[in-house]
Amino acid sequence: MWKILESSYHRFARDVVIIGITNILLFVGGLILLPLLTKTLGASSYGIWAQVDVTIQLALIVAGLGLPFALSRFLAAETHKKKLQDGFYSSFTIVALVTLAVSVLLIVFAEPIARAFFSGMTEIVRLTSLIILVWSLDMMFLSLFRAKLQMLNYGIFMIATKFGEVGLIAYFVLNGHGISSVILCLLAVRTLIFIVLFLAIKSQIGIRKPHFFRTTEYLSFSLPTIPDSLSAWLVSSSDKYVIGYFLGAASVGVYSAGYALGVIPVMFAVVLAFVLSPTLSKLYDEGKISEVETYLSYSLKYFLALAIPFVFGAAILAEPVLRLLSTAEIASQGYFVVPLVALGVLFWGAYGVISHILVLVKKTKIMAFIWIIAALANLGLNIALVPHLGILGAAIALLVAYLLTLGIGSYLAFKEFTFNIDWRFIIKSLVASGIMVLVIWIVSRQGIPHVDVAVTILGGMIIYGVVLFLLRGLSREELVFFRALLRRR
Repeated sequence: MWKILESSYHRFARDVVIIGITNILLFVGGLILLPLLTKTLGASSYGIWAQVDVTIQLALIVAGLGLPFALSRFLAAETHKKKLQDGFYSSFTIVALVTLAVSVLLIVFAEPIARAFFSGMTEIVRLTSLIILVWSLDMMFLSLFRAKLQMLNYGIFMIATKFGEVGLIAYFVLNGHGISSVILCLLAVRTLIFIVLFLAIKSQIGIRKPHFFRTTEYLSFSLPTIPDSLSAWLVSSSDKYVIGYFLGAASVGVYSAGYALGVIPVMFAVVLAFVLSPTLSKLYDEGKISEVETYLSYSLKYFLALAIPFVFGAAILAEPVLRLLSTAEIASQGYFVVPLVALGVLFWGAYGVISHILVLVKKTKIMAFIWIIAALANLGLNIALVPHLGILGAAIALLVAYLLTLGIGSYLAFKEFTFNIDWRFIIKSLVASGIMVLVIWIVSRQGIPHVDVAVTILGGMIIYGVVLFLLRGLSREELVFFRALLRRR
């Protein structure tokens, strides 16, 4: 079986590696920004930074109309150049017009928005509106790379954007500039990337006047994903608005620092989801259901293999890591956020794999229903808990919402078709993670100095890997398959 599937999986494995490396570098870039901003500008300014980020993500969801996702679904197998051009440029035009309207609204209502969520910094809101306009168009260009499985091009542009931002921000911050200059750096880099992306796409597919031939079909698929995406945003990001409203920007900064570490497993999930979406769409349309089930089964297994030990490790290492990357004040006030967020993200990542079933059968309305329930639960719990429990209440609300998402999503998706879940492996991963944490706890009972944090993390990874190997967490067939892939490289 492995010999038959090896050729098909080789490109998938290559794309996973490319996107995996991309996401690791993007994470490193974000990790650099955490100490850079918290240690130079403080928790309050870092809170403003976090508010800008979640505002951009919200605007992109609304203004994008789900069309970047639709491009991945409909253009993955498209070979006719004119149809490809029309599909892309029709979607691009619609997104550009809607985003322009959203940006204008933000500028008009900048003052009340700034008073409620941005510590009264109106200029930050106005700069954010311009970033949204450019960023939405950047994402449309990048979505075409994703649709055509040009993962290397996608990775290069994403890495260039992130490290361009980090470099420019570092220059301004280390020379005494404040948060307004930091946000201006984002606008400058995104504008430059837009110009380069436009030239790159023009050289690939040329320019064609849009005729909107399949726009109705695209929108009928993409619009139901907006409540889905919006609800997902409410679950993952609205807590920062609630914290900002009740507790202020400094508390947002503390929570966001812990959150930034807790969501690291998202990196694993995004790698799989990014490559799975166009790959599975192509296989499903070709009627290769058994291969679809195999991809889903192993994708879930390998995500959990990375996410489970992370949750265990976060429970014991959150405070020393936060102390190293931010400030003692942030670490002491926000370390408990990390393991709760990490466990919630584990639930979300598992749902992310399973929900591909609903995407393939084009039942995106069900996904919207799932996220609406989770969003209402999350928002209600945040409003109820944050005023009394502070940022701990936000972390609990997030965990409950993601657990609901996984439970309801799995029940509804498996009504369509199922795939094998390796429960024996999950138990082995839990055992290996438990042993890893026990060893770390015994060795570090006297506290973990800053210089030993990296060594402790590396040691924990080695312990987990060795124990999982001894428990035979990976089958012999899998090891043979991956060795074959390595030899072919």
